[in-house]
Amino acid sequence: MSLHDYQLSREITKDDPPFYALLMAAFRQADSDNLAKLKATFPKTYKEFLGRYNSPYGILREEM
Repeated sequence: MSLHDYQLSREITKDDPPFYALLMAAFRQADSDNLAKLKATFPKTYKEFLGRYNSPYGILREEM
């Protein structure tokens, strides 16, 4: 992590996005090592993320 990363994190959160939106954005951006850590820590959220990622417009079957 760098000062630039920290400052950018302040910019990203200035509009107060929900935690799970930030977490799903982290899944999208993570390298393999960090993605493995995120998946291990948030397995249910990652499963939902994958379901939404592979669904049209991110809509899950049960939401249709």
